[in-house]
This record gives sequence, structure tokens and C-alpha cells, in this order.
Amino acid sequence: MKNLQKMGGIAALYLAAALLFAMVGYLLIIGTLDVVDPVEKVVQLRDNQAFLYLLNLIAYVIWGIVMVPLVLALYERLKASSPGLMQIATAIGLIWACIVIASGQVSNFGMNAVVDLYVKSPMQASTAWIAIDSVANGLGSAGGEILGGTWVILVSWAALRGKGLSRALNYLGMLVGLAGILSAVPALFGVLGIIFGLGKMV
Repeated sequence: MKNLQKMGGIAALYLAAALLFAMVGYLLIIGTLDVVDPVEKVVQLRDNQAFLYLLNLIAYVIWGIVMVPLVLALYERLKASSPGLMQIATAIGLIWACIVIASGQVSNFGMNAVVDLYVKSPMQASTAWIAIDSVANGLGSAGGEILGGTWVILVSWAALRGKGLSRALNYLGMLVGLAGILSAVPALFGVLGIIFGLGKMV
């Protein structure tokens, strides 16, 4: 029990650090939002392939794996006061972890295929990347953090009922989780996606 709690704490620190690293990497170092032309996007992938692969590995694949001990540690900590609620939250948290891993894998292997294809046909490569990126984003954060938001709300609710975490943190968690769920609305994704991303680090 105590070892699982320690693992969960270490996992939480990694998850927050990985998100921060990813935000800096994608937005500031690579500038992924600065390029909208499909062909230029593939050129950006080609020029930054190794670093993007590492970013996806850290922020999606490893992130999803490390999420598992955090989900289980919170279940152990909060199940006494809300067993049914925490069973549902744990199932959603584990599904979320799997989806995040899948998103990173699709993005990484799709990127490799597209960069290889670019040598033969830039237009075909850009078309292929639009499809691959849509799938990866649908699985990952850009499609709306419905699973993540739901998990954060349920854990926060269970902790509030059982006084397992601070009251202020629980209320913040509910607001952050709601932002994650509402970020599934395309018009709200930009602002609420950022709120959810920064909020879940807390």
C-alpha cells in the first residue's frame, strides 16, 4: 500500500513534468501551431523528426504507462469512502492511459511513414499526414479531453466526499475536469484545452 502511494506520487511528478516539457517542445521549440500548410507541416516533421519522436514518446507513450500507477494509487487512497465511484474513475483512468499511448504510437509511426513518402511525393505525404494526424488527435488531447476530464472530476468528487485531498484542490479538480470535457466542443478547444492542460499539472 505504502509503496503504491510512493509510486503514485512519483508518477504524478513525472506526468506534470512531461506535460510541461511537451508544451515547451511543441509550442516554443518546434512551433507546431505556426505552420498550417499541409506540405510545410510535413517538411516540419522531416526537419524535426527525431525530436518530435522523443516528444511523442515522453508526452504520450511513456505518459500513458506512468499514468497507470497514479490511477491505482488514487484508487487505493480514496476507495474506502467512495468504492463505487472510484471503481468507475479507475476504469476511465486506465482507458484514458491506453488511449494516450495509442495516440503517441499512431503519431510516431505515422510520422515515419509520411517522412519516407515525402521523398517520392510531397502532396501524397501531406494528404497522408492530414489523415494520420486526425486519428492521433482524435485519440489524444486535441480531440477533447473527455476521458481525462471525466477522470479528474470523479477523483475530485470522491476525494471531496472522503476528505482524502484538500478541499481547494478538489474544487479546482472539478473545474479543470469540466474544462477538459467542454474542450471537446471545437469552438472551445483552444482556451479550455489550455486550461485543462495547465490545470491537470496542478
